[in-house]
Amino acid sequence: MSDAPIVVHRPSPTGGRRVTIRDQIYGLAHSDDHVVEFLRRAGLPDAEALLDDPRWVEWRGGRAHLYEAA
Repeated sequence: MSDAPIVVHRPSPTGGRRVTIRDQIYGLAHSDDHVVEFLRRAGLPDAEALLDDPRWVEWRGGRAHLYEAA
């Protein structure tokens, strides 16, 4: 595990991935656009640029940017 403040959790059985920011649940994302919106709501500027930065985002339990059902 990393110390990244943003975690995109493994895909759920029905699709989508839970997103937590500093251990708070922000919602269920079904696309990168959803994740970016959660980050913007959390006050993070340049949210799109953070998605592939492992210092900021940890993708757990599956390939990054994939949201299909597990």
